[in-house]
Amino acid sequence: MVEVIHAAFGARPPLDPPSTADSETPESVAAALATGTGVYATVGDRPAGAIIIEPGDDRVATLRRVSVHPDFQRHGIASTMVEECKLLAAELGCIRVELLARKEFPELITYWRHRGFTVVREVPHGVVLGRPLPRRVLVPTTDDMHALGARIADRLQAGDVIIATGDLGAGKTTLTQGIGRGLGAAGQIISPTFVLSRIHQSSTGRPDLVHVDAYRLSSAAELDDLDLLESLEGSVTVVEWGEGIAESLNPERLEIMVLRSADPTDDTRTVLLAGVGDRWTEAELDQLVHPGASESLDQEAVSRA
Repeated sequence: MVEVIHAAFGARPPLDPPSTADSETPESVAAALATGTGVYATVGDRPAGAIIIEPGDDRVATLRRVSVHPDFQRHGIASTMVEECKLLAAELGCIRVELLARKEFPELITYWRHRGFTVVREVPHGVVLGRPLPRRVLVPTTDDMHALGARIADRLQAGDVIIATGDLGAGKTTLTQGIGRGLGAAGQIISPTFVLSRIHQSSTGRPDLVHVDAYRLSSAAELDDLDLLESLEGSVTVVEWGEGIAESLNPERLEIMVLRSADPTDDTRTVLLAGVGDRWTEAELDQLVHPGASESLDQEAVSRA
């Protein structure tokens, strides 16, 4: 990691005041990783990228020494590392991530803006950019996954789109079953792998559930062949394996990632909830993580009205 940091920052034009990156040592990086975590990328056997993640007491993670070796720049390494950093910071319990960008590099500020970061505040010689992180929920059992799905269903409305990702057997369909239960969806909700999509009509007057499995689809064009737009406005659409394929269904959606434990004997799942667009506020995501907050949020909404 030190080799990448020195190479990346050393290739930048001189700054006033200069960067302190060249003072990083294996000891200083190890100390930072001991209190936080980080991401390290290689190409073959060569060091290619590094980012240090420092969690703060305010649940804000700071990205430091964001570095890509000059030999491997413009290969998508930085974007891939940043996505991993978001997941790691969320798993540490952080709710936001921030970083410092120098004003001398406006192209870097634009880069971060394109990845959902906004300027939080100005600081000497630069700006701090930040963005919210997915909310993290630990789900020990199948019943707990159903309960989380039901909580999500309580907040759903017609036209909502949910994109669910995760490994085979991680619990995406189990979560969808909970969503269906909350919507009063009729019929057995199982993985629609071979049918690709199923419509479950609501028996309680809630929106119908359209359950889609995009595992066998390779593009958004193939998803279009399912004619989901016909049912989109009046239903809740849950797309398993929809990352990179189903985003065009709705620019404002809920993205859910279900992660297994690293311990094969541990059935606990980590669920990450991220809202895209204005449809899902940070307060609503917090409510899904902490159900006890629902009453106070509702009272606040009434007082504002």
